[in-house]
Amino acid sequence: MRVVVTGASGLLGSALVPALRADGHAVVTLVRRDPRGPDEARWDPGHGQLDTAVLTGVDAAIHLAGAGIGDHRWTDAYRQQILDSRVHGTRLLAGALAASAGAGDGGRPVVLLSASGTGWYGVAADEPVDETAPAGTGFLADVVRAWEAATAPAADAGVRVCLLRTGIVLAGRGGVLARQLPLFRLGVGGRLGSGRQWVS
Repeated sequence: MRVVVTGASGLLGSALVPALRADGHAVVTLVRRDPRGPDEARWDPGHGQLDTAVLTGVDAAIHLAGAGIGDHRWTDAYRQQILDSRVHGTRLLAGALAASAGAGDGGRPVVLLSASGTGWYGVAADEPVDETAPAGTGFLADVVRAWEAATAPAADAGVRVCLLRTGIVLAGRGGVLARQLPLFRLGVGGRLGSGRQWVS
């Protein structure tokens, strides 16, 4: 398959892209800097720039780009960056997919796998939730609601849209564990709160 990936340098993307290539798929990554080879193409979600020719002949687009939730303190400005980085990029890619003449029966890519988050559910306490649960309340629930809605242009054009609602991603080389493990190794880590909180 020919696959386009955004967020290829992030925690998930940096594991996914090599795995796709190892399985024999042709992968083009969308980058915000000047491309360094034929397997990269430039896009600028902040300014709404993406050449739809990049999507010609693709079978799938995997959209993982967005400002890190745990990378900075949540000032008002960073909250806006979290929201904008997800909504603007998703809307741009979904619109480009809708307009492209890629692979698939309808002349469009077969599927858009768009990152999302379990923040959709808000704080659910001890109640189990699944994809049929309604949206929760709060900042992250609002972000996810807008983020997922931004895929509408692709869905409306007949592109199959799959939403990947991930929770806390655990990996030794990045994410929350990369920040916590050094503290525990130094003997200064400990239980947070009651220690009985759920981790999605």
